[in-house]
Amino acid sequence: MKRTGFLALVLCTLLACGDKNAPDVSHINVTLNEERFDQDFFKIDTNQLQPSLQKLGQLYPHFLPDYSQNILGLPGSPFMDAQSAGLLVQFIHDYAPVRDSVNKVFRSTKTYETEVKNGLQYVKYYFPEYKTPERLIFYIGPMDAVYQASLGSYGDAITSAGLAVGLQLHLGQNNGLYTNDIGRSLYPAYISRRFTPATITVNCLKNVIDDIYPEKVAGKTLIEQMVEKGKRLFVLDKVLPNTPDTLKIGYTKLQLEGCQKNEGLIWNHFLANSLLLNNDPSYTKNYIGEAPNTPEFGEGSPGSIGYFVGWQLVKKYMEQHKDMSLPALLQTPAMNIYQQSKYKPK
Repeated sequence: MKRTGFLALVLCTLLACGDKNAPDVSHINVTLNEERFDQDFFKIDTNQLQPSLQKLGQLYPHFLPDYSQNILGLPGSPFMDAQSAGLLVQFIHDYAPVRDSVNKVFRSTKTYETEVKNGLQYVKYYFPEYKTPERLIFYIGPMDAVYQASLGSYGDAITSAGLAVGLQLHLGQNNGLYTNDIGRSLYPAYISRRFTPATITVNCLKNVIDDIYPEKVAGKTLIEQMVEKGKRLFVLDKVLPNTPDTLKIGYTKLQLEGCQKNEGLIWNHFLANSLLLNNDPSYTKNYIGEAPNTPEFGEGSPGSIGYFVGWQLVKKYMEQHKDMSLPALLQTPAMNIYQQSKYKPK
């Protein structure tokens, strides 16, 4: 197939300027409290471990067990198990440089509390029955602590305690923790470039969308998987109406502009190669999974190019179903959306 020359594209358009039709949600009451677990955790006196842990447990009764077991992966409770207590102390000592970097970048997290709260107001507007999280918990976890979500992998998650943000993976793409040999072995540059403060709010709202509508794509065809990704990105458009598209989809500006300019060629690739109804994971992962690029479209193209296709297809469908609610969209079978959209980009 002919390459589409993404690297040669000239930057010429803004990729997001805000949704002028976004509803007014200022009247919607949402409770969200930021909690700096990261700061309180690293105040632990390792010479007085048990009393310090007891105090931390009183401050974070819901999050501390999840943190120790599911984020740090301790084999037992640090309150009761000597091995777990030792591993906890080791983590505190080893991660002092990470703590120092976090403290420099995140002297305050109030901005993110405000942004996430505003996003949750939109969530409540579109999904009034959904109980929004009431805590925004900032923590520092292992550098390799990532969670697989429907629109990528990141160190942020939604837990029973609230929205948990792993600040160790939001320090800025050029932070030395990502560019050293160990960092590069964990995260290639095409992944770590998304490790910025700006992705905090986006990741939080992606997790909320997954909580509202858990993804179920096992055994699904490529077109169904792409539409499912597109549904979520469309909802993200609505709950973050002033957020740049590049942040929502995780592409660079050049990559997204390339997709927009070559939308017809991209779609034709799937049609010409009869890929849409393929459900073989060895094929579908080439268009849905993390990758530095999509080889068929050149080195400058994004990986997970199926996200873009699904997003545009769902937009086309919703242009024809303007009265459809977002809950109804999420419940609509992906194949129905594909067939009814009449998606035929030029």
